[in-house]
Amino acid sequence: MSTRIAFLKGHGTENDFVIVPDPENTVDLPPAAVAALCDRRAGLGGDGLLHVVRSAAHPDARHLAAEAEWFMDYRNGDGSVAEMCGNGVRVFARYLQRAGHAAEGDLVIATRGGVKTVHLAKNGDVTVGMGRALLPEGDVVVSVGERSWSARNVNMGNPHAVAHVADLDHAGDLYTAPPVGPAGAYPDGVNVEFVVDRGPRHVAMRVHERGSGETRSCGTGACAVAVATARRDGADPAVTGTPATYTVDLPGGTLVITERPDGEVEMTGPAVIVAEGEFDSAWLEGVLATTTTG
Repeated sequence: MSTRIAFLKGHGTENDFVIVPDPENTVDLPPAAVAALCDRRAGLGGDGLLHVVRSAAHPDARHLAAEAEWFMDYRNGDGSVAEMCGNGVRVFARYLQRAGHAAEGDLVIATRGGVKTVHLAKNGDVTVGMGRALLPEGDVVVSVGERSWSARNVNMGNPHAVAHVADLDHAGDLYTAPPVGPAGAYPDGVNVEFVVDRGPRHVAMRVHERGSGETRSCGTGACAVAVATARRDGADPAVTGTPATYTVDLPGGTLVITERPDGEVEMTGPAVIVAEGEFDSAWLEGVLATTTTG
């Protein structure tokens, strides 16, 4: 017997998500189901899926239940599990507010990357504590065609190579991953950011996300860009004791990134719920049956 399953759609700087509220973790979402829901032609469409579950009800988050009531069970659009998504956690927080589970002010959200502190502001922006940036030693070089640039190696829990360029068009089409050397610098692949200056502490960027190509927005990428640009500009909050704040323009919108003297990187930006509805479980079961039988 088919049932109706609630969903919402939301985005943060045009990084968009299917949201499935499931407090007691009763909805089965294997990778093929997530991929079907995120399919932009045959499904609901999204860069990823936000499965909203109480921490105590999910085996991956029970150990965090005393710290955070809600767990962001985040999945990539292909169905694979991911530790964190900066734009996703802002949209997750906006959903909690809409559903009456959170109010303006501070809250905490459990993720596979740990508990994240979130602030819901009166003006609608959402700020997320993204953790500390690591700056591995060693030079890296990014190439597109005959052009090459020295790049900064930044790790925000995932790897980034940040190249400052004269023109964002120099990044090319970004359908394929730009070559990054030396060989072995990023054994698991890398997100590559191309950055131009727009003004004092104001930059614009394009990004190739590993495995996805160019995307409209990347929260960890914007954080990596802000940290790399601050170091280029001679700013290190741990040394000066003064926070460094950069405005980062992406194709899908604008994020404001602040690195504090204690090393914590904060990301502030919009989060919007655009629609809500229901899908029929029988449709999803049919898709899964087709996938299983090939």
